[in-house]
Amino acid sequence: MSKEDSIRENVRTGYAAIATEGGSCCGPPQSCCGGGEAAQLAQAIGYDAAELAELPEGANMGLSCGNPVALASLKPGDVVVDLGSGGGFDVFIAGRKVGPGGRAIGVDMTPEMVTKARRNAEHYHASTGLDNVEFRLGQIEHLPLADSSADVVISNCVINLSPDKPQVWREIARVLKPGGRVAVSDLALLKPLPEEVSGMVEALVGCIAGAVLVEETERMVQAACLAGIQLAAKPGYIDAMTNINDPLYRKIIEALPEAAKPSDYIVSLEINAQKPLNCGCR
Repeated sequence: MSKEDSIRENVRTGYAAIATEGGSCCGPPQSCCGGGEAAQLAQAIGYDAAELAELPEGANMGLSCGNPVALASLKPGDVVVDLGSGGGFDVFIAGRKVGPGGRAIGVDMTPEMVTKARRNAEHYHASTGLDNVEFRLGQIEHLPLADSSADVVISNCVINLSPDKPQVWREIARVLKPGGRVAVSDLALLKPLPEEVSGMVEALVGCIAGAVLVEETERMVQAACLAGIQLAAKPGYIDAMTNINDPLYRKIIEALPEAAKPSDYIVSLEINAQKPLNCGCR
């Protein structure tokens, strides 16, 4: 098995357990990105309590590090694609915003997550009357979507998990329509992680060990021929995770140099960009 395949398998196994064992990223039995209640975390990073209350039960598993739906400024009729859609959390919020004339498509490589999201979609349809969401099994490095088919691409704490991030950004550019936009919340590094942390499988599944420097993220977005790039660091997410006292974050803190804290190294990063109307890159 190649290194890239090994990383994907570790991530797939970890997230399959989250989907099937009844746990969440925010608590037992499987923990990955934070502790405490999933709703508490979501509100801390900008989700509205009312929209959270409308979600199908179990859709919010505490896997977020930002609110890309809000960043995307979705409009009725938009076709929006969510990379690493999990149980459908952001897809269901996006579906309400794009309305019956739009479409919200989730892509995830974990079969258990796609199955969970499709079950949640039945509740979404029953409660909204909308039939505008769908979930596809696939890797975010090879999206199961046609060229120039999406108005908006969003992603929430997922791209950092990919072993081939430049290819993910190229795929984003490929599936966006000319003038289409991307809004991503992801984790990035302010400085390289200590080797003890970057080698932890728990940290990889928890969205940390796979993160790259902020400057490298910007270079990858530029190399994909996306324009109007805006990066905004949101350090409050990491501080919130530390305060929630998640078991994973305790392990990370223990592995850091004395007196260091996770927010010295890691930041939640909001990324906005647009595909030019005349894009000559491939």
